[in-house]
This record gives sequence, structure tokens and C-alpha cells, in this order.
Amino acid sequence: MKHKIQNTKLSSLCLRSTVLYTFFMLSLQGFSQTPPKIRSEVDTTFIKIGEQIKFTVTVETDSTDQVIFPDGQTFSPLETVEAYATDTTRKKDRLTLQKIYALTQFDSGSYKLPAQRIEINGKGYFTDSLQVDVANVAVDTINQKMYDIKELMVVEKSNSGLWKILIAVLVGLLILGGLLYWFVFRKKPLTEEEKVALLPPYDRALIELKKLENSKYLIQDEYKQYYTELTNIVRSYLEEDVHVTALESTTDELIGKLEMLKDAGELKIDNDTLLQFKRILQTADLVKFAKSRPETSLAEEHRKSIEQIVIKTHEALPEPTEEELLEQEEYREELARKEQRKKWVLASGIAAGLILIALASVAGYYGPRNVWDTVTRQKTKILLDQDWIASSYGFPPISLETPEVLVRQKVKLPPEQQAATQGLQVFAYQSPNDAIAISTTSLSLANVEEDPDFEKTIETLLSSLEKRGVKNIITKQEEFTTVTGVKGIKIYGSGKFPIVESNETAQGEYSILLFGGKGFQQQVMITWLSDDPYAQKIVDRILQTVEVKTET
Repeated sequence: MKHKIQNTKLSSLCLRSTVLYTFFMLSLQGFSQTPPKIRSEVDTTFIKIGEQIKFTVTVETDSTDQVIFPDGQTFSPLETVEAYATDTTRKKDRLTLQKIYALTQFDSGSYKLPAQRIEINGKGYFTDSLQVDVANVAVDTINQKMYDIKELMVVEKSNSGLWKILIAVLVGLLILGGLLYWFVFRKKPLTEEEKVALLPPYDRALIELKKLENSKYLIQDEYKQYYTELTNIVRSYLEEDVHVTALESTTDELIGKLEMLKDAGELKIDNDTLLQFKRILQTADLVKFAKSRPETSLAEEHRKSIEQIVIKTHEALPEPTEEELLEQEEYREELARKEQRKKWVLASGIAAGLILIALASVAGYYGPRNVWDTVTRQKTKILLDQDWIASSYGFPPISLETPEVLVRQKVKLPPEQQAATQGLQVFAYQSPNDAIAISTTSLSLANVEEDPDFEKTIETLLSSLEKRGVKNIITKQEEFTTVTGVKGIKIYGSGKFPIVESNETAQGEYSILLFGGKGFQQQVMITWLSDDPYAQKIVDRILQTVEVKTET
């Protein structure tokens, strides 16, 4: 019984502790946390199509809370333009977070900005929904004319950068020329080997024998290499200075040739020297071909003997005559000229090859004729590629773009026409090679309120072409519309045009534009040669820029 009472007290105590703990924790939580506050607003509820509104969301919460703002296109039907960075302000243990969104709409109407979900510590809070009106933009269709959308205009590849490529090629050639001069034609300092090679045979032989003395052939038991070089030195000297075929001759053949020179009096050398020379050559043959190995001291003695033989041979040679010296000088000069010609041929070949490669590359990209006309400065191509001039001429004005400015022309009218004419302005330009001619005419009549008679004007213009000597005139007619929609008449065709200061004719083309209104008329006339492709391109470009005013 006592045990049962103790268990009941224990259970009651545990239950009471649990209730107190739970109440304490709930009281603590309610005391330490304040519910977050959320506000939303817009800077305006009325915008035009494409304008933006600023939607601002402000959240006040504890510094330990995690807040997630809406991201992406959650404002549909409005579109999010930009979501700015969150602005944070701290005050003690509270944070004020402000997020601004830029919104827009491209269709007119009344739209509802939906409520946005703000997540705080995993719990969702919603902003207020708002109504936004988007007004249409009024278009003035009464005072402003409406025009059809123009077709795409094909623009040909500009050749204005061709000069830059040609300049780059020239710079490359100059650099190549500098490199060729520096590495081929410039007199470079000679190396020791080159200096020795330019010495006379006698001096060169002594220097090479001295080098052989300082070599390590004998120390390394390389007797074959030692005697091979020793005999080559003396044989080369004899071939160059004594003028005998020593390198290809055997020992007996070489000694025999020297004896013949001695007997002929061309080589004053004693028999003992020739005999000593023969013994050295025979020893060298044994070392090279029979693997004989003489004493080191003997090998050294043979080198000294060869040096004396070279000296005695040189002294035994007769002094060269003045004619021989001149022949040797001419021979050296001829060798120098041949070497110089080889260098020039090499340099010219490299330069010509690079030029051909550069020209072929440029011609392949721009076209052969285009490159040729650019290099030769073809006059019509220069007009096409240069900066054009946009200007208005006469009154009522005719606006167009041309390679060169049109110059006012003095026109004399008969007295009877002067009375009927209120104003006449003529402007014209003629290319230097007579490939193209451009003119504009603005005519105002006095006391006339009627539309111009274009048929009569066309007859007058064709008659004037015939008077200028144009033959076989072919005429076509069609409607012409400017960029802004002004309509006129286009008369065009071809014929045989007379060449200035010549009795010959050339195939040419013409194009005439006629515009006008009550009491006035405007005219643009262009003539050009058919075989000039650049003239045709100039005409096409001019016709695309023609603009007139038909109201005075």
C-alpha cells in the first residue's frame, strides 16, 4: 500500500513538472519573438505601354529569421524587368528588408498584380494584390502619313578597306626588304674560319699546320687522322699555289709532276726536298692504308718537314707577272659579281613570290578586276568608294546623295519663256572620264495652277537627247516611288552616245525621274556608259536616295 502511494505521488510530480516546463517554454517563446510585418506598395497604378512600375515589398522581422523573396516571373500577367538587390537595415535584434521589382506590360488593359508569397522560416506570408491600368499610346493617323514597310535593300560589300590591305602588303614587302638586306646583302663581320679562307694559299697552309701541331691526334693515337690532314694541307697548297692536280694524284704521280715543273724551270726546288717530301707521303700512305704506326717523334718531325717544304716551295715559285696579277684580280671581281647576282636573284624570287601570293589572295577575295581598278586608280571606282555628299538642290528642293557636289549651271531662256517662268535652277556634275553625268532641274511656272504635262516633258527630253547626237534610243517607262512614298515617273533606256572630241560613239544608258505638282516640275537625269560596272552601281545608289517635296 505504501509502495502504491509513492508511485502515485511520483507520477503526479512528473506530470506537474512536464506541464510547468511546457508552459514555461511556450511563455518564453511568446515573450522572445514578435510576429513579422509585411508591407507592399507600387509607385503608380497607371502606366503607358512599355513603361515601368516599381513594386516594393518591406519585411520587418527578427535578425535570426530566414526570409525568401519571390524570384522570376511570378508577377504574371505583368513582366519582371529587373529585381533589385535587397536593402537591409538592422535595429537591435530586428531587421527591415526592402525588395524592389521593376515591372512592365506591353499590351493595353487593366491587369491584376497577384499577391506574392514571402517565405519566413518556411512559413508563407502574402502581400496585397493590386490593380494596374496600362494605357495605349495614341497614334496620329491624320496629320502623319503612313507608308508601307520597304523591302530589304541589298548592300554590296564595301571596297573601302582594300587600300588598307594594299598598304599592309607594301609594309610587309618593306619589312621583307629590310630582312633581306640585313641577312643577305649587308656586309657581315667575318668569322675566324672565313678570315682564314680568304688568306692566300701559303699563309693559310702555315696556319693550318700550326693548328695541326696543337691538335690532340697524336695524344689520342689517331695517327690516320693526323697524316690525312697533314697530306691534305700540303696537297691543297700545291694545287692552289703551284697549280698541279695534287688532291687526285697518287704519291708517285704528284712527285713526277713536281719534277717536271722543276725540269721546266717553273719550280726552283732541290732534289733533296723532293726526296724528303716523297718519303713523308709514302709514310702517310702506309699509315692510312696499311695501319702503320710510326713513332710520335717521327710524326712531329714530319709535320715540321712539311712546313719547310711549303716554305721552300713558295720561295721556289717565280714572282707573278703584272698580267697574272691583273687576271687574278679580275677573277676575284668576277666571283664577287657572280655571288652578288645570286643574292639578287634569290631576293627577287622571294619578293616576286610574296607579291604574287598577296595579289592572288586579294584578287581571290575582292575579284581581279576590282583589285586592278583599285591599283590603277580607276576614276569611276574612286567616285563609288569615296565619301558621298547628301544635299538638296533647287526649289522645290530635290534631295539626293552623289559622289561629288552638283554645281549650279547658268541657263539662258528666250524672252518668251522668261515671262512664263518664275524660277529655274539647274545643277550638274560630269565625271572626269565622262563615264557618268548627273543633273537636277527644278522649274516653277508663273500664274499656273495645273499639274505638269509629263508626256510633253518626256518628248522634249528625248528630243534633246537626239539633238546631242544620241542615236538608236530605246525608251521604257514605269512608275517610280521614293523612300518616303512620293510617286513620280521613271523614263530609262539605252542608246549610242557620242564620245567627246571624237567621231565615235559608245553604248550608253540613261535614267530620268520626273516629279511635280501644281505649277512646278522636278527632274533628275543621269547618263552613263554601259561598259563601266562602277557607273551602274553609282546610278543605283543615287536612285535609292532621291527624295523630293511636291508641295511648295
